[in-house]
Amino acid sequence: MKKESWKKILIVGIFAAAMGFLEAVIVVYLRKLYYPQGFNFPLNNIETLILNVEWVREFFTIIMLICIGLLAGKTLYEKFAYFLYSFAIWDIFYYIWLKVILNWPSSLFTWDLLFLIPFPWTGPILAPIIYSVTITILALCIIHCEDKKLKVELNKVEWALFILGSMLILYTFLYDYGQFIFKKGIYQLLTFAANETLQQQVFSYIPASYNWALFVIGEILIVISIALFYKRNLKKK
Repeated sequence: MKKESWKKILIVGIFAAAMGFLEAVIVVYLRKLYYPQGFNFPLNNIETLILNVEWVREFFTIIMLICIGLLAGKTLYEKFAYFLYSFAIWDIFYYIWLKVILNWPSSLFTWDLLFLIPFPWTGPILAPIIYSVTITILALCIIHCEDKKLKVELNKVEWALFILGSMLILYTFLYDYGQFIFKKGIYQLLTFAANETLQQQVFSYIPASYNWALFVIGEILIVISIALFYKRNLKKK
């Protein structure tokens, strides 16, 4: 890989790790306010204003990571790669900083509230970390191929495998609270952001179990996608 690429990877990595620290600090404050005895399920009720601010904050966090990808990359695929890389480093370092500050989590199988848009995502923290490592590998493969002056692209099969695998993993994060809300009807799902009664009911729900089997299938599909992409693009040399 070129020296310029390694420099970008380092700088983007530092930025993403710093963003992870800011994310961790916000969570430290929120846990002191809403979980003074320590974070656990069921979730405590969060006032509507704070919940709405959290949704907006999460949205703009992703926007910031997209912007870093757009600034760091030259081609469309390189921009996509740097977005994936920054997202992954941000996510991994978020947990590193929480461990440093709060000595939490106690293990990689500790459950966490991963995201709030459009409703709570949950799962053992090992799952998003594994996914982050996987997309980091894809990002580095793309950057490496770009450095080789190859016409980098994922074909339809590779995109399909990557998207399907990611969607399966996303489903494992959304399933617990999603199925709880869906049981109350599609209208309730669409109005979740403004329905304080439903929010209270959702936050009182305790996730049952994580679908590791489906997660592994999703990971396998993504790994196959990466392997096919890398092998096919190297043949262009």
